[in-house]
Amino acid sequence: MRIFGTILVAVVITALLHSAGAEENWPAFRGPSGNGLSPSASAPIRWSESENIRWKTAIRGKAWSSPVVWGRQIWMTSATADGKELFAVCVDRDSGRIVLDRKVFDVPQPAFCHPFNSYASPTPVVEEGRVYVHFGSPGTACLDTATGRTLWERRDLPCDHYRGAGSSPILVGDLLILTFDGFDLQYLAALDKHTGKTVWKKPREIAYSTTDGDFKKAFSTPAVLTLGGRQQLISPSAEATIAYDPATGEELWRVRHGGMNAASRPVFGHGLIYLTSGHTAQLWAVRQGLSGDITETGLAWKVVRGVPTRASLLLVGDLLFMVSDQGVASCLDARSGKTHWQERLGGGFSASPVHCNGCIYFADELGKTHVVRAASHFERLAVNELEEGCMASPAILNGALYLRTRTHLYRIEESDSRR
Repeated sequence: MRIFGTILVAVVITALLHSAGAEENWPAFRGPSGNGLSPSASAPIRWSESENIRWKTAIRGKAWSSPVVWGRQIWMTSATADGKELFAVCVDRDSGRIVLDRKVFDVPQPAFCHPFNSYASPTPVVEEGRVYVHFGSPGTACLDTATGRTLWERRDLPCDHYRGAGSSPILVGDLLILTFDGFDLQYLAALDKHTGKTVWKKPREIAYSTTDGDFKKAFSTPAVLTLGGRQQLISPSAEATIAYDPATGEELWRVRHGGMNAASRPVFGHGLIYLTSGHTAQLWAVRQGLSGDITETGLAWKVVRGVPTRASLLLVGDLLFMVSDQGVASCLDARSGKTHWQERLGGGFSASPVHCNGCIYFADELGKTHVVRAASHFERLAVNELEEGCMASPAILNGALYLRTRTHLYRIEESDSRR
């Protein structure tokens, strides 16, 4: 019976894999380009528990990882509230049915995790045939997306996250990049995505202003900028953001901005790199193309009002959008940092905003998603409320919004756009 069940799961998942094209994918945290911009031509504006919900699926455990999508598969991680069991979950994109809910790791003695965080906060990354699930130091695994079988795993990358992990893995060519910014150790590791073996490991080498490990923590996910034909892996940390050569781990440049608990993923445009400083809540626009320590030479402008410590930034053309932890949304001129508008949405925000078809989606921790025009003047198009709030960031593709609340995964779609 167990063999038959395994074969059945494999057949179902394989069928899902071959039913959609590559253009329909949302493979990693912040989407196909890692910046929260959806290529979809449309997305729903209004919804509620009784309107424009195509399906709603309960997801076990407590987990803040965001959904990623490949073909008809939606992947996410989950964990028991005590962190002793860590799971990979796959949902059918069309029906909302759970096709795989598999325990990947047992953790007999989990480290402490702050109640605001979860034991499954890092977002997976998925590609054709493989999904990579990461839980910080408790473990990283590569699963076959057709069967759910573990192809390789690593449980020997140490880090005292102290209050839980938060940095998501990313793929750069044949490398899986992992970020460990903990109380005791701070480093990046690049694994061969085919075997899980370490290709390089790079300590942060930051001259921290304190010996207190609590001020050395960070939760950020790096982003890749290609400049002059060369890739830069830009990785925020406590007190500094450092750019590395992703192939070797060689340091290319750094900027010392101070702050701990950096979480926002960098975005790029207009010859600038947009970063936040963590708990000191500063937004830095740093010039591209420099090398070495660029703290003095690289800063183009800085903003200190309404800056988030958790949610990532959103660059849409010449406009830069953000929402603070306390619910103040802002729109800035991306070239100068000048504020176009600033409005209080209310509520607390951890999820990062996403953009689709001229609209910004801000999902809060209480259950409301504010849809705002992506413009230099403030225009609120809708406020949509669900039963539970969001810690995970939304995904938008093919006219549908995938929203993970504390308890459920939703597919939200206007009825006339359903196929």
